[in-house]
Amino acid sequence: MKFVLEVDMSDGAVAADAAKELGRILRYWAGNVRHYELRPGDESAIHDSDHRDVGRWRIVEAS
Repeated sequence: MKFVLEVDMSDGAVAADAAKELGRILRYWAGNVRHYELRPGDESAIHDSDHRDVGRWRIVEAS
């Protein structure tokens, strides 16, 4: 399995301060990931500090 995290850094709060926003996103999901079974097909939207959808994380089968 693979954990895939994709964040669009071209707009919004992430574009304005990428290091700050990516750090916030990673801290949030590091604490929140325990609420998921982490099986292939699990996924969730990722939001910036302005609550805009900027990406997704997902669990996929390894290729």
